[in-house]
Amino acid sequence: MADHLEASVTLPSDPASVSAARSYVVDTLAEWGLPSDTDMADTVRLIVSELATNAVQHTFGQSPTFTVDIALDRDEHLRIGVTDSHPRFPKRLPAAVQQDNGRGMVIIRWLTAECGGRLRIRPTREGGKTVSIQLPWSVPAEPVTTAGQQEP
Repeated sequence: MADHLEASVTLPSDPASVSAARSYVVDTLAEWGLPSDTDMADTVRLIVSELATNAVQHTFGQSPTFTVDIALDRDEHLRIGVTDSHPRFPKRLPAAVQQDNGRGMVIIRWLTAECGGRLRIRPTREGGKTVSIQLPWSVPAEPVTTAGQQEP
């Protein structure tokens, strides 16, 4: 595989875009060798859902679009970032407020840490922010059949 792969998509800040972002990332990673039916793909799917949902719900109409960037470096590190143009950084809500929402960043942090990755939040030059995760890249070396034997 190449030393560096990257892909990007910009979507409208609309609830329907959450599904589009999730599908785009999972489909791209499948092209790069990560089967969509793995635990890693499920984890990425949930992280992207939470990141995209935050970009749609918490920008209060001040970010008409958001961008999802994906990068794979030397088959070792996967980076996924979601950028919007709203300047406010995500923050953890008080426990009383978290009953119906506010758990997205907690979920993202936990899943990222569970995979041995890290979360970063950076301001953009344009005044918005990028929330990104970096995970170790792990792709099954060989496909496995349903009988538990490796395919030839």
